[in-house]
Order: sequence, then structure tokens, then C-alpha cells
Amino acid sequence: MLLIVGRIGRPHGIRGEVTVEVRTDEPEARFAPGSVLVTDPGAVAPPAPGAYRVPEKLTIESARWHQGRLLVAFEGVLGRDVAEALRGTLLGVDSADVAPPADPEEFLDHHLVGLAVVTPAGERLGEVARIDHAPASDLLVLRRPDGRTALIPFVKAIVPEVDVPGGRMVVELPGGLLDL
Repeated sequence: MLLIVGRIGRPHGIRGEVTVEVRTDEPEARFAPGSVLVTDPGAVAPPAPGAYRVPEKLTIESARWHQGRLLVAFEGVLGRDVAEALRGTLLGVDSADVAPPADPEEFLDHHLVGLAVVTPAGERLGEVARIDHAPASDLLVLRRPDGRTALIPFVKAIVPEVDVPGGRMVVELPGGLLDL
């Protein structure tokens, strides 16, 4: 599974650096020099015949923060024109290459998506469709059996048990939460 960690923005300067919209909690690890990122081939329009083609993988030559933006130089991208051709490309890593968190109470989004959501009595409420990262707490987007969705705050008081290997999580919902 490809996990998106960033999106290439506009070129910066004339030497091939680009701005990157960061979509990861660990930019220092993901954008470290020597790291190889997979490009999403469907993220940008196909190039015109004879134009620069976005490679399947890009290796990071250097990365630095400048005025709150991440600037990245990739190996082989030596000028502004080539950097411009990369604009809009999504950058990712294979989920198999991402180490699990050391803290047993911390979970990666892709480990939670697809888990069955059940009550303490075992009643199936649906499955986790995605995780929304809100300012106050993360929200589980629950896909209900009838096709509707519901939002569940991902806090210990409401989600006391997460069993990733077992493929389920137990929730103790306050009354009326699923009726919203």
C-alpha cells in the first residue's frame, strides 16, 4: 500500500529545488538525504511526447526548511524546467517499509483502516473507513452497514480496545453519537 508523504509544489530557484507540501508526521525521516520516494503515476497529467517523464522513484539529494516550507533537491533534477515538470507529483513510501510505532498506544492510520468496530457486547457497528486528523483529537470515520458514515472521537474513553492483529476495535459510545 502506498502511503502519501508529500506533494511536489513549485520550483524554488534555478538549480532544481522544489517546494514540498508535507503530508507526514515525520518529515525529517521521510525526506532525509538518500531516502527513495515512490511517485504516484496517476497524480499528474501525462507529459507531451519528448517531454521530461516523472520517474517511478526519486532519491532525495538534500532537504531543508526555508521560511516554513520544505525545499527538496532530488538526484538528477538539475534545473528549473525539470523541477517544473515534477509539480503536482505525489510522493509516497510503501507501507511495508514503515516501522510500527514503539508505543503500544500509538497506531498508524493504515493499520486502523478496515478494522471492524464493535460494542463491548460484540455488536458490529461497521468498519473504519479512514482517519480524520482534527485539532482536538483524531476522528474515526466509521462506515456503517447501511452505507452511512459516522464520526467517532479516537480517545481512550470511547475506544478502550484496539486489536490490530485481531482486526477489530471495541467502542463504548455515548448515547446518541451514531444518530448525529
